[in-house]
Amino acid sequence: MSAPSDNGDIGVVEKLLAARYSCRAFKPEPVPRAVIERVLSAAQKTASWCNSQPWQVTIFSGDALKAFGEAMYKAASERAPPVTDFDFPREYKGVYLDRRRESGFQLYNALGIPRGDKAGYNKQMLENFRFFGAPHVAIITSDEALGTYGAIDCGGYVSNFMLAAQAVGVATIPQAALAGHADVVRKHLGVGDDRRVVCGISFGYADTAHLANSYRTNRASIPEAANFIG
Repeated sequence: MSAPSDNGDIGVVEKLLAARYSCRAFKPEPVPRAVIERVLSAAQKTASWCNSQPWQVTIFSGDALKAFGEAMYKAASERAPPVTDFDFPREYKGVYLDRRRESGFQLYNALGIPRGDKAGYNKQMLENFRFFGAPHVAIITSDEALGTYGAIDCGGYVSNFMLAAQAVGVATIPQAALAGHADVVRKHLGVGDDRRVVCGISFGYADTAHLANSYRTNRASIPEAANFIG
């Protein structure tokens, strides 16, 4: 079997994946509604179990985003007990802990936050609840009855949303942190317990001059992530 051509469609996918990163500083300019709807239309093609398409997307902008952000920041800064619809990781250990630490230190080093500066770490963590200055945040929820696999389908949707956004020059960051206060999210969404909060995606145009956007995380090699049998 011949190798795939770098000039085919795989090249487009590789280019988008290589260019995408978690943006942690945005410009205030909003993304035009037509551009957002094109991203949504592309992401809607995501595969799902039995074509259930469990994701529901609510996009906050403008004054609604400001009110939502104030409520989320208050809950996080006052250390309100976490309310999650899905269990967060029990622990990070081994290579997963190594990768997590490396990613965090890359961010702190870029921002000039010294190692061990817990106040600096906390201040940067709280930027999650300012949405890193993004003019929009999308909240992704799933149907409660679909359980873990509904959330898995939503994960595929999140990836495709981010790739589609990258294709139109819109930066993104997926945020599990927002799901840590699912009660606050649910109140602002106006939904009941039949909807499970999966995550948020803050998006807009990247502030490329900001130091928080000056580095890129590493990826494991194919042998580290995949096995071939047969």
